Amino acid sequence: MNIAVSIFLAAGLVFALAGTVGLLRMPDVFCRLQSSTNLATLGVLGVIVAAVIYTAFGLRDWAMTVKLIVLGLFYLITNPIASHALAKGAYARGARPFTGIDHLQDDLISEEPSENEEESHAG
Repeated sequence: MNIAVSIFLAAGLVFALAGTVGLLRMPDVFCRLQSSTNLATLGVLGVIVAAVIYTAFGLRDWAMTVKLIVLGLFYLITNPIASHALAKGAYARGARPFTGIDHLQDDLISEEPSENEEESHAG
C-alpha cells in the first residue's frame, strides 16, 4: 500500500512540475491555460488517488474514501469546463492564438446571420 501511495503521489508531483514549467514557458494564454489545466487535473487526481488508496486500505475509513472519490469525479468534470470558459473569455477579450491558426474565428464568421436574415427578423 505504501508503495502504491508513493507512486501516485510522485506521479501527481511530476504532472504538477511539468505543468508549472509549461505555464512559465508557453507563448500565449491558450497554451498556458492548457498547461495549467493538465497541471491541476492530473496533479490533483494523482494526490486524490493516493489518498483514496491510503484511506481505503490503511485507515479503512470508507466514508472518507467515498468522499475522496466524489471529490475526484467532481474535479475531473468541473476543471475542464472552467478552463473552457476561461479560454472563451480570453478570446472574447481579444486574446488570439500565438500560432496564427484561429479556428474559432472561422466558426464565428460562418455563424453570423446574413443581411436577408437580419431584415426578416427586423420586419
